[in-house]
Amino acid sequence: MRKTLAGLTAVAVLTTACAGGGARGSGAVAEPPKKDDKLTLTVFSKYSDREEREVTKALNTFKAKFPNIEIKHEGNQDDDKITGAVRGGNPPDVAMTFMTDNLGQFCSSGSWQNLKGYLERDKIDLNVIPQAVRDYTDFKGTRCALPMLADVYGLFYNKDQFAAAGITEVPKTTDQLLEAAKRLTQKNPDGSIKVAGFLPSMPFYNNQAQIWAPSWGARYLDANGKSALAGSAEWKAMFEFQRKLVDFYGYDNLERFRAGLGQEYSADHAFQQGKLAMIIDGEYRTAFIADQSPNISFGTAPFPHSPARPDREGGAFATGTIIGIPKGAKNPGAAWELIKHMTLETDTLVDLSNAIKNVPSTDAALKDPRLQVTPQFKTFIDLYGGGKLWSNPPTPIGDAHLKAVNDFAAEWQAGRVANLDEGLKKVDQQINDALAQSGR
Repeated sequence: MRKTLAGLTAVAVLTTACAGGGARGSGAVAEPPKKDDKLTLTVFSKYSDREEREVTKALNTFKAKFPNIEIKHEGNQDDDKITGAVRGGNPPDVAMTFMTDNLGQFCSSGSWQNLKGYLERDKIDLNVIPQAVRDYTDFKGTRCALPMLADVYGLFYNKDQFAAAGITEVPKTTDQLLEAAKRLTQKNPDGSIKVAGFLPSMPFYNNQAQIWAPSWGARYLDANGKSALAGSAEWKAMFEFQRKLVDFYGYDNLERFRAGLGQEYSADHAFQQGKLAMIIDGEYRTAFIADQSPNISFGTAPFPHSPARPDREGGAFATGTIIGIPKGAKNPGAAWELIKHMTLETDTLVDLSNAIKNVPSTDAALKDPRLQVTPQFKTFIDLYGGGKLWSNPPTPIGDAHLKAVNDFAAEWQAGRVANLDEGLKKVDQQINDALAQSGR
């Protein structure tokens, strides 16, 4: 699963895609297919390459229940393509996305159908899924998606580089992370960076404000649903941590180093190449390492927490793949049966988790003895069950609030923001204006 930030233009397109869809009603309920019905279900997802092949295998296990239903899985379909298909009157029957941040728009606009009627008809108990994960598939009481698998984010560290630097304990606080990063950093003779202990650049790989924020206890919105960054001690502490590490490396030096780093989902990933000693990443990185860089000696741990927030020890950011029925789907009844199969069937979740190393999202799948759990993967299983997961608040403006903060982080790290508090006030105003304009 991947986390990417869509641009504000894409969000604007999404916001106007299907207004007036009536998503807040109970949702229409279509009859399930008969055992011998012949039809084709089209599924859009963003998966590619190895993961796309494994998800296709999981989708095709549905044929054990409905042998005459064919599954047409089309990978590399992002949210813009899904929304364009809905607007064009030719949507897939089932849509999957990694962009949980667009959930609020999908639900409020009606571009994804309300699943309430199906859940009630089939007496589905969603308490088998942790609250934080349920939260990112619901928007103000409208549930237009279910979680298929979850992503949980933690610390990856290179054991050989730790040993060479004489570091015997994994950092537990962000102060310890800062000092470890300095000790792990290696310079070339000309002063350029050879190995960075921890890269503070945002947004880059999974250095994104929303993924860091839970470790500092930093919330995006207040109780009234307004942006609440300015005046927040937590956001201030997070950005000050970032600035300390940027100052240690030197911004220009960091930019030159970052420009030479490999693609995130290739074997050239900087951690897999030994150019980053520590990173924040999701559990799925364990599968990429096993497949692309099996000789790396690495460990995983909860991402360090702010010393001012000891309650965030053992906490983590969580997101994941969500799956729903787009507006206008040709086979909604069969689509719902496929969604149940992919999100609630223990065997399906366990097999898919074993294949692509995402965290299975139900209690039964987590406890299944067939679940393959390496020591590195166990970290994320423990975080998932630890009761301290945070997810992004769904909003009707998609990921515009996240993009605004990451854009600010890029300006801040470059030294182009003179006053942190004043800069955050401007971000608050930008987000609150967008929320007001959404009309939802």
